[in-house]
Order: sequence, then structure tokens, then C-alpha cells
Amino acid sequence: MRKSWEWLALFLGVGAVSWGGPLVRCTSAPALTVAAWRMLLSAAIFLPFGLRSWRGKEVRSAIIAGALLAAHFAFWIQSLRLTSVASSVVLVNTNPLFVGLFSWLLGEVPSRSFWIGVAISLVGMVLIGLGDFSLSSAALLGDVLAVLGALAASGYLLLGRSARKTISLIPYASLTYFSAALFLWPAALAFASPLPQSSDWLWIVLIALIPQVLGHTTLNWALGRFPAFAVAVSILGEPIGAALWAFLLFGEKPHPVQGVGMALVIFGILGSLRPNKI
Repeated sequence: MRKSWEWLALFLGVGAVSWGGPLVRCTSAPALTVAAWRMLLSAAIFLPFGLRSWRGKEVRSAIIAGALLAAHFAFWIQSLRLTSVASSVVLVNTNPLFVGLFSWLLGEVPSRSFWIGVAISLVGMVLIGLGDFSLSSAALLGDVLAVLGALAASGYLLLGRSARKTISLIPYASLTYFSAALFLWPAALAFASPLPQSSDWLWIVLIALIPQVLGHTTLNWALGRFPAFAVAVSILGEPIGAALWAFLLFGEKPHPVQGVGMALVIFGILGSLRPNKI
């Protein structure tokens, strides 16, 4: 039987991650700049504790995972510049569906419930896109970028699932976060301003500390304490929390069509995440 503090830690991790979208919305710096600083500051916290535990084979896997994590944040943060927090966070959390699809391509056999969940979520994604397109074509582009962010996150999770069998949490976090920063910084230097405005620094530090260090790292820890199914279902609380914060802070209220689409996406993901099926 799991202790109450373990459930509390999981709850706090999901709550911390749900602040990612609203905090990014508070910044004005280019997406690449925010992503680069997010990963650099996060890596700096873990490097002193994890650097000595890096190994050759683990380094190679984590570097690839870091590249995918960098792509995930680059796509997703840019999507938040174009579409609503609720739409972006719901769509970027469709990664369990893509993990299942990638696993199927690698030879695993998903259950019937998984395919039903995929179909339901696809209908929901279309409705979100239609609702956003009625607002602006830029919002629709933001939706596409969020889905690309989900695809990158799926590859990151699949690599992490394998790497975490041979490397502990802190070395893995320090290595992947640092690798992601190494990929993001050249892009930020080439295509964006590497130094954000003074008004952005507080938000960037909070982004690194709350959704990344506290949120993502806690969820990685939870994978060693809880069944993957329980963690995956709990993460569905992120879009709900993010939508609530966006409504309270920015007055973002989803269009009814978007609301139905978001509900279908979450329901489809929940239905597809059956234990021992993906």
C-alpha cells in the first residue's frame, strides 16, 4: 500500500506541471528563448548531483532524448503564442496516443480500446481545430504546433522508458535537461534574441522551477513508485488545471465547440490508457 505522502507528491507534481502554460503566457520573449533558458536553469540545478553518474551508453540515449525534449518545448511554447492555453495544453498532452501508435509500429499490439480512444480523440482534435480556425488561422497553426510538440514528447517518453531502467532519476534528469539546453541555445542564438526583457526573468525562473524541476521531475520519480497507467491518468489533470488558471488569470474561456473537443480528447486518452494494453 502506497503512503499518503507519495500520493501527495504525485498530486503536487501534476499541479506544478499545470502552471507551465499560464506562466509561459506571462512572458513576451521568443519561444526559443524561453525554452532555452527553461532547460538551462533546470539543468544547472541537477548537474552538480548527476554529472558524476553519467555513462557512455546512457549519455548517447539521453542526448537523443534531450533533442526530442528540446523540440517538444520549442513547438509547444510557440503554440502558446498563437492559440489558447486550454487548446495548446490539451493537444500537447495527446502524447499517450502517439506513444501507443509508435509502439504499434515497433511490433506491440494495442488493444481495441486503444483504437477506440484514438478515434474519439481524433474527433476531439478536429473540433478543437475547427473552433480555433473560427477565431483565426494563427490559432489553428498553434494547434498544429502543439500536436508536433506531443509527437516529440512521445519519442522522449519512449526513450526515457528504456533509459530509466539503467540510470537513476537525478543523473537522467541532469543529462536530458542539459542536452535539451545544448540543442535549444544554438537555435535561440540564430533565430531569436537570447536575452529576454527584464520583465520576463521572474516568469522564466518560475517556469524552470515549478513546471520543470518540481513538476516534470516529480512525474519521472512517480514512474518508479506508481504503475505507468496511474501516472498517465493523473497527468490528464494538467490540461484541466491549466485551463482553470488561464480562465482565472487571463479570462480565456473556450468556445463551446472547443470545449466539446477538449472533453472528447481527454475522454479518448483516458479510454485508451488501459493497464497492460499499450
